[in-house]
Amino acid sequence: MAASVLILNGKIVNEGSVFEGDILSEGEYITALGKDLSSRKADKVIDAKGKLVLPGAIDDQVHFREPGLTHKGDLFTESRAAVAGGVTSFMEMPNTSPAATTQELLEQKYQRASEVSLANYSFFMGTTNSNYDELMRTNPKNVCGIKIFMGSSTGDMLVDSASTLEKVFSESPTIIATHCEDDPLIKKNQQKFIEEVGEDKLTAKYHPLIRSAEACYNSSSFAVSLAKKHGTRLHILHISTAKELSLFENTLPLKDKKITAEACIHHLWFSDADYAVKGNYIKWNPAVKTATDRDAIFAAVLDGRIDVIATDHAPHTIEEKEQSYLKAPSGGPLVQHSVVAMLEFWHQGKITLEKIVEKMAHNPAILFEIEKRGFIREGYKADLVIVDPNSVWTVNKENILYKCAWSPFEGYSFKSRVTHTFVSGHLAYEDGKLKDSIKGQRLTFNR
Repeated sequence: MAASVLILNGKIVNEGSVFEGDILSEGEYITALGKDLSSRKADKVIDAKGKLVLPGAIDDQVHFREPGLTHKGDLFTESRAAVAGGVTSFMEMPNTSPAATTQELLEQKYQRASEVSLANYSFFMGTTNSNYDELMRTNPKNVCGIKIFMGSSTGDMLVDSASTLEKVFSESPTIIATHCEDDPLIKKNQQKFIEEVGEDKLTAKYHPLIRSAEACYNSSSFAVSLAKKHGTRLHILHISTAKELSLFENTLPLKDKKITAEACIHHLWFSDADYAVKGNYIKWNPAVKTATDRDAIFAAVLDGRIDVIATDHAPHTIEEKEQSYLKAPSGGPLVQHSVVAMLEFWHQGKITLEKIVEKMAHNPAILFEIEKRGFIREGYKADLVIVDPNSVWTVNKENILYKCAWSPFEGYSFKSRVTHTFVSGHLAYEDGKLKDSIKGQRLTFNR
């Protein structure tokens, strides 16, 4: 059982306000929140004067690579990196090897996470053109959702059957999350550039032209039309274009929205100008596109058309990334640096602390209806992060915790540093040291 902890004098960021106060957690739960709690008894007392206290971030899209791809990352290593970065809960994608496309395979991932994950966890059930019966057995109370790759996947996880999509959208027992890119158009674009410049001359700068804005919009608009037709609860992942933003609204409270959207750190941070230096290291699907797209996505985060911020953390080895453009896989590691990256935007005056917490903690909890997490409230699980907002540090090989041992942020100096992370009351990270004695918990949902 987690020890009792008293956090004093922190600048608490929660539910639209910032205030100095104290938090007491006993076991897994927050038991008191307010001011002048210094007389309360606790096993550990932390003076957080001058520091921020945030609810732990909830990342609704990661690829931790287990089972089958564990040379890139695994549930042990990547969950530790997440916790060190202030991410206390994650939702992991099904395109592992084997893919989580049966209930048995899905539960094997949950069992493994219970043994090794330092963070709280949930796993999406994967969709194929032929596993409808398995999908319908998904329990909405303890599985975060159903994932559909409507473009860009491996094996049999690309769902391109119109009849399958109609059926799943009309009958899904829970929220559907989609990766939306038009695969036939992408293949056509790629062939065009191969013919124009030659296969050996293609580099990452062609990635946003091959995986174009049109390819994204065609697929996203199709998913939205299916959701509207069938009244589906749809969540579209990693929006990468300005054009797609017309598909989303900000006129309803999040809890009442049927169609929601996610932005990822890399689409908020990088633009196509960065391919010249970063190359394949910022090769993601969907592609990082123009500065105009990046700025429009950021604006949509601020005005509520985009509901959550996540990472799409997807590690590959350096050797894999350093192959030629067509051979290098898409994806990169981000989960250790997502919170401090967003705080960098706060330092730059582009976003408030309240909005960061809303998009990275409150809204994922509301959107997925997570039980007793995502807020600093009495009776909620003590998923808490303490941040020193004025402790500059530089990302380098020595402090990167990803199994792949690299980061697109290498060499960048962040102004904020995570000093403590609590997962269900357990002090899992403190001043650079991880504590694995208590594992994270399976997320549950109020559905």
